[in-house]
Amino acid sequence: MSAVDNTQARVADVVARRFKSRLNGALVFAIIFVLAVASLNTTIIVDTDWERLGSFSEIMANVGEFLSVDWSLFAQLWEPALNTVMVATLGTFLGVITCIPAIWFGALNISPYPPITYPIARLMMTLSRSIHEIVWALFFVAAVGLGALAGVLAIAVRSIGFIAKMSAEAIEDLDPRPVEAIRAVGGNEFHVFIYAILPQVLPTMISVIIFEWEINIRRSSVLGLVGAGGLGLVFFRQLNTFNYPGVTAVIVAILLLILFGEIVSYFVRKAII
Repeated sequence: MSAVDNTQARVADVVARRFKSRLNGALVFAIIFVLAVASLNTTIIVDTDWERLGSFSEIMANVGEFLSVDWSLFAQLWEPALNTVMVATLGTFLGVITCIPAIWFGALNISPYPPITYPIARLMMTLSRSIHEIVWALFFVAAVGLGALAGVLAIAVRSIGFIAKMSAEAIEDLDPRPVEAIRAVGGNEFHVFIYAILPQVLPTMISVIIFEWEINIRRSSVLGLVGAGGLGLVFFRQLNTFNYPGVTAVIVAILLLILFGEIVSYFVRKAII
């Protein structure tokens, strides 16, 4: 076969592979489009009670009730807002303390007995992340009663999965050379952890904890819907009394609280890391 024929054969092969790739892409896109249309028809068109929805003017009138803000309510929101921040802070702190065994067991390179401890730790992480914080709050409200304690416990359990998973993976990805150096000069496991592992993963762990605290402010803002205190409880009361301007006021307060959390986390992260 001549060089020209060989080149033409390679070009034809490249064209055929590109055509096959585009055909596969178009087929995947068509399947996704059909599934999206079917989901739209099932979840919105068929499942919506269009008669109860009302006319466009009625919809806009209902929306208009939420556009006004009950500014007088803000004087009553300081204590629930502080309660929300404290629930998020205490829940995050308790979650950090509780997830230490999960981090130790869940990092494959330092797990004391990997065939047993590693699967147990990973199961704890998965269980924590898989169950929504509202469900955890309902569980703890039933266990310890209404109030902030149920919210703190729900936030703590929900935080274990994320903090432990990210920290354990950071430990698994660390540079093994400092660990080997400490062990080579006779250091025990405590020395290895303090001088070889912790300095490498501490910035990542602090960043993860701060980020989780910021997320927990959002979570604790709505846990009051199930009786765990904070702004969510005020939101629930305003909604039950059909005070829609009050509902909007609580939403504005929650947005300001989340903005506060983001600002604090930014400066703390900048100062520590």
